[in-house]
Amino acid sequence: MAAAAAIYPPLNQRPLKNTIVLFDVDDTLTIPRLPVTPEMLQILSELRHKCAIGYVGGSDLVKQQEQLGTSEVNVTSLFDFCFPENGLSGFRLGEKLPSTSFIGWLGEEKYKSLVKWLLHYIADLDIPIKRGTFVEFRNGMINVSPIGRNASTAERNAFTAYDAEHGIRPKMVAALQKAFPDFGLTYSIGGQISFDVFPTGWDKTYCLNHVEAEKNRPDGVEYTTIHFFGDKAYEGGNDWEIYSDDRTIGHKVKNPEDTYKQIKELFF
Repeated sequence: MAAAAAIYPPLNQRPLKNTIVLFDVDDTLTIPRLPVTPEMLQILSELRHKCAIGYVGGSDLVKQQEQLGTSEVNVTSLFDFCFPENGLSGFRLGEKLPSTSFIGWLGEEKYKSLVKWLLHYIADLDIPIKRGTFVEFRNGMINVSPIGRNASTAERNAFTAYDAEHGIRPKMVAALQKAFPDFGLTYSIGGQISFDVFPTGWDKTYCLNHVEAEKNRPDGVEYTTIHFFGDKAYEGGNDWEIYSDDRTIGHKVKNPEDTYKQIKELFF
């Protein structure tokens, strides 16, 4: 990892020294659950020679490794900053940053009552198909999927269309908000088949804490220009908070091809 990072100028010697560009993952850098294209990796590498780059996604590092890295290349070597789980865990130049625990914050009893409610709701949900892994526990959140995260790509696409027509996820989120009004949780719809549940304030803006802390390091950089690219940049979408944050310059994209095009137009 260190060898890969060494081919790039140090963070405080990039031509656009005070600029960092952050990216969502699904439908921004890659098609959900599919590997990133060589063309995207190439332009990200070229951009990294100009300024700092990073990604922030709701999934854990294992899934991001599958999409952005390879069996030979660690994803943490491809970006200056990697922020799995909205930055509740993170990596800087391949080195792990301090992490934060969702279950430690919520407590075991509240967590159990939440999961019990979710499983009952999904069991009673009448949708065309169900697969498996309906509630996935992560370090900084839980991910909830009415169809199940084991669904195939074709099944995911079918559910996306079904959800757009019937509002399965928005209705489930509304029911959760009513059932647990005092838990201090935020529910954020993202990707094709699921939504994230995390403490309020632990959305993708959480990663900005790590970005802002850079100025306190020896030879650190104060990032005064923070670009963010994401596709779910609408209220209720899991990119909205960081996209609309006063600290960032938000760029809404349609898909990875659009991301590639906007990078070209803005930086080259």
